[in-house]
Amino acid sequence: MIALIQRVTTAAVHVREELTGEIGPGLLALIGIEQGDTEPRVERLLQRLLGYRIFADAQGKMNLGLRDTGGGLLLVPQFTLAADTRKGMRPSFSRAAAPDEGERLFNLLLAQARQQHAPVAAGRFGADMQVSLVNDGPVTFWLQVPPDAE
Repeated sequence: MIALIQRVTTAAVHVREELTGEIGPGLLALIGIEQGDTEPRVERLLQRLLGYRIFADAQGKMNLGLRDTGGGLLLVPQFTLAADTRKGMRPSFSRAAAPDEGERLFNLLLAQARQQHAPVAAGRFGADMQVSLVNDGPVTFWLQVPPDAE
């Protein structure tokens, strides 16, 4: 399971012209789901999203997580994160989860996030989305939950 996270001052996602999710200061997380991802990996990724210390404390050091700041979380499904780009000039998506399984796990992540944190907003699985953001810093990290994290 993969998350490309960006600390933002604002972020929004539209499907066609419909606003499906928007946050102020917080975290935008682009989510890639790979074959073999499981419910325990969803839980582990959510704990990392909520606790990863990338927000400034009173001394200006990255010491606070999203839970500490109360900032927003915008989850956007992005199967292209699971692409294999090691060779050739065209990505392979053979590592991505099947659409039904990817949607199930993304929806589980979204539901659990909404139970544990607020505000939480989201894009729409399988849709052509337009994502806008103001990256704060810029601060961007690649989080991956490996199989041995279960």
